[in-house]
Amino acid sequence: MAGRYTRHEDHPPLSERPEEIPAECYNCARLALIRGGGEEPLWLPLPGLLSLKLALMPEAWVVADWRRGQMPLIVWAEFRPAPDRGLHQPVPCALRNYTGAAERIFPSVCRIMQRQLRAHLTEPGREAQVLPLSARS
Repeated sequence: MAGRYTRHEDHPPLSERPEEIPAECYNCARLALIRGGGEEPLWLPLPGLLSLKLALMPEAWVVADWRRGQMPLIVWAEFRPAPDRGLHQPVPCALRNYTGAAERIFPSVCRIMQRQLRAHLTEPGREAQVLPLSARS
């Protein structure tokens, strides 16, 4: 899907509550977004959850159902990392549910999302490179 994903902005959520994203998950997602350039959403499959995919964007992470026209199911938004946050500390955010099944699948989505983020960051061809520094004039 090309372009910015906005379906979650077009529909009101059924419910919204405060949530904390585990530090490892937040840090992996931020790193994946930085590496991806941030122009387009980073879409990750969620194996075991049939037609669901995760769209990572700087302002929101959306679990969307591709059988239903990329309809949002779960959205993490309004990330509030503290300026002095340690890398080991969770990040507060808002969790929005767009379907009655969202709370039921939430634990599975979180587990699979963390696994997929780690796998995405360690894919072959994503190794770090040492770049030469330019000579000073």
